[in-house]
Amino acid sequence: MMQLRYSINVTLDGCCHHEAGLPPDVESMRYWTAEMERADALLFGRVTYEMMEAAWRRPATGTWPEWMGEWEIPFAEAIDGARKHVVSSTLSGVDWNAELVRGDLGPEVERLKQAPGENLWVGGVTLPLALVDLGLIDEYEFLVQPVLAGHGPTLLAGLRERVQLELVNRHEFQSGAVALRYRPTQ
Repeated sequence: MMQLRYSINVTLDGCCHHEAGLPPDVESMRYWTAEMERADALLFGRVTYEMMEAAWRRPATGTWPEWMGEWEIPFAEAIDGARKHVVSSTLSGVDWNAELVRGDLGPEVERLKQAPGENLWVGGVTLPLALVDLGLIDEYEFLVQPVLAGHGPTLLAGLRERVQLELVNRHEFQSGAVALRYRPTQ
């Protein structure tokens, strides 16, 4: 059974907008690349899927865009090649190595977790909130950025019930960011 891990960058004041924290650097991209390579599959909502596809899908030419640094290409290749599941009631279809997930969210995600493999990775804002409320997240990974954003979407805003967590891993970056991994204490 795969473990569902929610991973996201977040500022000290809880903002999880993708542009609110520090810009990516070599160290953080290596970290996220390793996470992508460990994932057997990725789970996205529509917004996150479309944002990731726009940034990280290999162009039809086969050549990565000029704006992408050499140190970003391993991450791009890892996410581009990953199997993806997209939860959406508005999309009529998906590609980019993806399958559309429809129907009752709880049973559908339970089905995905039963697939062969070890790690199912979810990112984004809205979908993870629903998954936490359903008790489906097995691990939380927050890359906490040493920034106060003061605005933007906040981490798990609107959570129905408190979730008690225990720290299972911590990694400090030269930038001052800290990756914290937690599991629910149950």
